[in-house]
Amino acid sequence: MAERIGILVGWEQSFPEAFITRANKVPGIVAELAKIGGTPEKYESPYRVLIDRISQEVKHYRFYLKAAALGGAFVINDPFWWSADDKFFGYSLAAQLKCAIPRTVMLPQKDYIPAIDKQRSLRNLEFPLNWEGIVDHVRFPAILKPADGGGWRDVTVVRTPGELLRAYDASGLNVMTLQEFIDFDHYIRCICIGQDRILQIEYNPKLIGPTGLRGRYIFRDEEEWLPKDLHDRIVQDSITINKALQYDMNSVEFAIKDGVPYAIDFTNPAPDMHIEHLGERYFDIAVDWMVEFAVKAAKEGYRTRDRYHWAKLLGDAAK
Repeated sequence: MAERIGILVGWEQSFPEAFITRANKVPGIVAELAKIGGTPEKYESPYRVLIDRISQEVKHYRFYLKAAALGGAFVINDPFWWSADDKFFGYSLAAQLKCAIPRTVMLPQKDYIPAIDKQRSLRNLEFPLNWEGIVDHVRFPAILKPADGGGWRDVTVVRTPGELLRAYDASGLNVMTLQEFIDFDHYIRCICIGQDRILQIEYNPKLIGPTGLRGRYIFRDEEEWLPKDLHDRIVQDSITINKALQYDMNSVEFAIKDGVPYAIDFTNPAPDMHIEHLGERYFDIAVDWMVEFAVKAAKEGYRTRDRYHWAKLLGDAAK
C-alpha cells in the first residue's frame, strides 16, 4: 500500500510542483496537495507525512496540523514548536548553545490595545526603561526590528539615541528587539533539510532580487569558496540550531565579520524555495533533499513528537 505525502502551500508554484512530480516517481509513494475539510476530534491522518509551507498565514491549517500530528502524521515542521517560537527566544537559545549571535535586547511594546488599562495591567513593567543600559549593551549602530517579524517588516537601522527613540515611538503594538548591527564582510544563507543537510549559498540582503523582493543570492562556480574552518563552523552551527528548534525545513543566515559567523536569522520554517530566487542548481538540490527526507520519514514511520528535544542540547552545551 502506498504511503501518502501531502504538501500545504500558498502562492508559490515551483517548489510544490517539483516536489510532487519527483516524489511520485518513488515506488510506494503518492504525493499530492493535501486536502483539508472538517476535522473530527478523534482524527486519523490519511497522510503519513505533511509538509507545511503556509500555516503561518492560515490559522485553520495550523490547528489541523496539530490534529494530524496527533493522528499519526509526521509534520514538517512540527506545528507545536512553530506555534511557540519567536525570533528573540531563538537568539537566547542559540546564545546558550554557544553560537555567535549579535548583542540583543528585547523591548516592551510601545503601545497596547484599547482594552489594556496601562495603570493596572502594566504594573510589572519597568518605567521608564533603562535606555542607557540598553544602549550600553547593544551599542550603535543597531537594528530595531519586531521580535516575531520577518521579510524586513518594520526594520530600522538606528545610529543615535534620538533615532532609536523615534523608531521605537513609531513601533506601535510590536514587541521589538534592538540588536547589534553587524557590518558584514560576507553573508550566507543556508537552506536546511532534515536538520543536518546544509546547503550554503552566498546571499546579499541589501540587493533587490529578480522578483523585486529584498535580498539576492550570489551564484559562484566553485563549490566551496569559504575557508574550511569557517565552512565547517557554519554547517555545525546550522545543525545545532535546527536540532534545537526541531526544524526539518529551515533557512539559517550568517553575517560574517572578521572571520566570525554571527547567526542573524534562523527561525524560518517555511524558507524561500522559489526557483526564481535559488536558481536551477540550488533549487534542484533543495527539492531532491526534501523528497529524500520526506520519503524516508514516510517509509520509516516518523512521528512528529519523537524527535530530539532542545533541553538535552542545552544540557550538552553546558558541559
